[in-house]
Amino acid sequence: MDDLADVRDFYRDFADREAKGESLTFQRWAAGVAQDPEVLELLSGLPVPKRQPNLVFAAARWHGAVTSADPDYADLRTVLLEDWPAVRETILARSTQTNEVGRCATLLPVLAGLEGPLALVEVGASAGLCLHPDRWSYRYVDATGAQVARLDPAGGASPVVLDCTVRGPLPLPAAIPEIVHRGGVDLNPLDLASGDTADWLQTLVWPEHEDRRARLAAACRVVAGHPVDIIRGDLLTGLDEAVARAREAAPEATVVIFHSAVIAYLDEGGRDRWPGIVGAVVQQVRDDGGRAHWISNEGARVLPSVSATAGCAQTGPDFCLALDARALGWSHAHGRHLTWC
Repeated sequence: MDDLADVRDFYRDFADREAKGESLTFQRWAAGVAQDPEVLELLSGLPVPKRQPNLVFAAARWHGAVTSADPDYADLRTVLLEDWPAVRETILARSTQTNEVGRCATLLPVLAGLEGPLALVEVGASAGLCLHPDRWSYRYVDATGAQVARLDPAGGASPVVLDCTVRGPLPLPAAIPEIVHRGGVDLNPLDLASGDTADWLQTLVWPEHEDRRARLAAACRVVAGHPVDIIRGDLLTGLDEAVARAREAAPEATVVIFHSAVIAYLDEGGRDRWPGIVGAVVQQVRDDGGRAHWISNEGARVLPSVSATAGCAQTGPDFCLALDARALGWSHAHGRHLTWC
């Protein structure tokens, strides 16, 4: 998030790298913002973390910015300039807690390789959808689209099927692991049964991604009535309590601390300290006779010491997927593909 100090360059880079090939709407909108001094001035008045395109564009759509098959930057610009006080209020009040359930497809091969049963502790858990990897079906395919593995929950096929294209010597899981505890920590845990939470999560899904939008709605229905133990608190200080609750609830389970697209929101000092913080928590569990691991799934520059251990080159803007600070491969931000090193 530090890069957002230079709004123009960040939006230009977002258009060229992240949105290109993923969302024509966001590509055109970001490119337009990067060339619009009036809009750049508005965004520069926001706190740095609140300037990010995903949040600004979602807030604009929340207040009526039109999306179409042939998107026009003018639609975004009109809403930002004419309704800025309301848009700004939404930006300041909300955050990009996308809760992308598709990431479970890239996390599953790592989870399935650990000794079970598992007690999950998600950092930045949002509404907790990624705490239910055992409630989704998975279809892994190769570059040609041919299915190489299919996994379903113990009770049968799920209405939520996660497709993931795999490359490299991926250890495809033989079965979905047993989950005996689901918990975590978040600055603002979301309750899917409360108010407009589900609507906001839908708005955060990129305009052209109708498959993700439908999947999100189906996932929300699947987890309804299945509570998770998410602590409201700071990521840097709430982890100890979340892990303690997991160990109390499931003392014989392997504690798995994991996060995806979260640590970028810490400042530079927080990012630098994070591997030491989570490493100390993992080691404490082990010193106490328990089992614990850390799975990270973050942008390549977020945890550079982890990314540096990768045994193959990054694929585009993909995230670095790692176990216990050792990079395993590169994953698509929404779980669409996984390259194993």
